[in-house]
Order: sequence, then C-alpha cells, then structure tokens
Amino acid sequence: MRSLEALEARKSLVIYPEGGIISSKPPHMSEFKDGAFRAAIEKKTAIVPVTIPHNWKRLPDVPWPVLHAGRVKIIFHDPIESTSYTIEDMAALKSKVFNVIQEELKKHYPSYFP
Repeated sequence: MRSLEALEARKSLVIYPEGGIISSKPPHMSEFKDGAFRAAIEKKTAIVPVTIPHNWKRLPDVPWPVLHAGRVKIIFHDPIESTSYTIEDMAALKSKVFNVIQEELKKHYPSYFP
C-alpha cells in the first residue's frame, strides 16, 4: 500500500477518513473508514485532526458541482499520538479523532447540533 510506504519514508499524508463529503445531513459527518487509523497504528505515527468547517458549502455533493468562491478556513488540531493504540483499539482512536472534529463543527454550527 502506497500510503504505508509514504509513512515509512516519514512523509505526511492527507486522508479524508469519510471517503468524501458523503453525509446525508451536512455538516454532520459520516462514519470514518478504517484505513487512516489502521495505517497510523501500524506505523506508530500521530494523527493531526483537521476541521474544514465550511467545506460542505464550498464543495456541495451534487452531480455537477457548483464551486462557491471564498476563503477556506482550515483548523489544525493538536496531534493525537497512536503509539499506545493497537488494532483492537482502532475504534477508540477513530472515535477520539471524530469527536475532536465534531466539537469544532458544533462551534461553527450550533443549530445543527442540538
């Protein structure tokens, strides 16, 4: 897998753990896939959660995307070390990252998260 080779070479990766903007109720996120978390655990590398709060508005999930001009806000959160996680703990790591991003989204869209 090329992503594991990149991590082995100490390169940074950008991975969208949802697999795209696929939520049926943005800005709510969809469940994260395992790949990024499995790679982080296997290679004992930190995960830096990133929130792009308005991404779902800038890049709507429609057949012919209409791009909306404007600034893009990107929030880099503190790294989460994966060294204490095993593959059996992958759900906990996914949940931790999900919650960091979710809490940031709640700050930007409180009416969407009762």
